[in-house]
Amino acid sequence: MSGRLHPATFRPPPGLANRHVQTLLPRLLPRPRVKRDVEILELPDGDFVELTWARPAPAREDAPLFLLFHGLEGSFASPYARLLLAMAARLGWRPVLMHFRGCGDMPNRLPRAYHSGDTADAYWLIGHLAHRYPRALKVAAGVSLGANMLIKLVAEQGGDGLDLAGAIAIGAPLDLAACADSLHQGFSRLYERHLLASLKAKVARRLRAGELPLPLDRRRLAGLDSLRAYDDAVTAPLHGFDGAADYYRRASAGPLLGELELPTLLLHADDDPFMPAGLFERLPHPSASVRVEIARHGGHVGFIEWRDGGLRSWLSRRVGRQLEDWASPAGQEAWPDRLRVTRSDS
Repeated sequence: MSGRLHPATFRPPPGLANRHVQTLLPRLLPRPRVKRDVEILELPDGDFVELTWARPAPAREDAPLFLLFHGLEGSFASPYARLLLAMAARLGWRPVLMHFRGCGDMPNRLPRAYHSGDTADAYWLIGHLAHRYPRALKVAAGVSLGANMLIKLVAEQGGDGLDLAGAIAIGAPLDLAACADSLHQGFSRLYERHLLASLKAKVARRLRAGELPLPLDRRRLAGLDSLRAYDDAVTAPLHGFDGAADYYRRASAGPLLGELELPTLLLHADDDPFMPAGLFERLPHPSASVRVEIARHGGHVGFIEWRDGGLRSWLSRRVGRQLEDWASPAGQEAWPDRLRVTRSDS
């Protein structure tokens, strides 16, 4: 690899390099206990999102803030969410997770839900946090769907459009069409069926209540056997797209990599079962603000290593190191020509 593509330092333990093992291991390992407070953030269109704040919160109002966006059908209960929130709290940051619409404890109010290119709610939240914590350095991270969304948001807003010092994208499905196809092949269909079961259960409840303007009945919904079919029948019409192909084309963040101006770290495993191999070979060269670290192994948001006598999360360790670098001017070495730290009052 050359240019702004770099080999990641992740090394799987002997015998645990398989991509499906790495993908599933985080669900089998103990998760840190994270005390939390839940806040409802009202949105301009009358809907809301649920925010989960890790507690105890730092006493200083200018403590750095870590904002996390989860993946498709993820939540605070997702293994990576607790790992990353707990890590940020240990470092003295103020961690908060935004649940996409309908992914928290309560169903959202409007017929629409969320999708991979839906940046409006995240933009609203970042602006809200800029006013609430004007002197705090802020870093946002996204996982899977949340990573694609975050990259798209950063591209839309330019280098100074967000009160963020940097962005971290983990396992981003940057080519949504190719990723949907990958999930419909071989063992990866296990993950696709799991995601579809969660998505269809939510839609079924709302169809029974007459809340969705969709020409779907229970039988047709049950027959949707791929994410592409689901996106064609549900995601696209609910969110103003002309079918799944139009949604994938307009929501994929990969074509925007060359336009990013905010310091952005992308962490990717080349054996991710949610994505085609050699994903970055089909995408534009990243801009000077972007650092892509690609591991040979790691699965989908797995990255479990052997450290300190046990299985540990390399992902949590790598993200923590990046937070410390961006919080300390002396540590800002990865992108020396473009890095800068922003606060909303500066």
